[in-house]
Amino acid sequence: MRFINVRGCIVMCMATMISVLAIAYPVQGEMKKSLYERLGGYDAVSAVVGEFADRLFADEKLGPFFGGWSAEKQARFKQLNTLLVCSATGGPCTYVGRTMPASHQGMRVGDVQFDQVAGHLVTTLDKFKVPKTEKSELLEIIGGLRPEIVGK
Repeated sequence: MRFINVRGCIVMCMATMISVLAIAYPVQGEMKKSLYERLGGYDAVSAVVGEFADRLFADEKLGPFFGGWSAEKQARFKQLNTLLVCSATGGPCTYVGRTMPASHQGMRVGDVQFDQVAGHLVTTLDKFKVPKTEKSELLEIIGGLRPEIVGK
């Protein structure tokens, strides 16, 4: 008759559970931070979007799209775009605006205008000294919206 070493079984079970938990839930420093976190969180995203939007509003070439907006409409644009970037980069925000095609319907945004807007974003990210990796990731996300915006 074999005796089971209960204490040994308990120790082995505990060790197995700890190993499984360590794999499933790595310590905070080991988890890859979201782009949202690496950009600095809500306040940083909001600051960048605010500066970026102000550049769009001031650009005479983009006047047909952004010119003559009231302060209230400008604030709404900034808020929605902050939520969009927050959500798209893994942040806790929920974008509550219309879809990109619906938002740009009838505007006839062309590649030239899209690139001009993207140029303002690059300038803004550079002003805020956003690191190259984060800048590239964000531009890839925004660039992915081109088919939903251009030609609508």
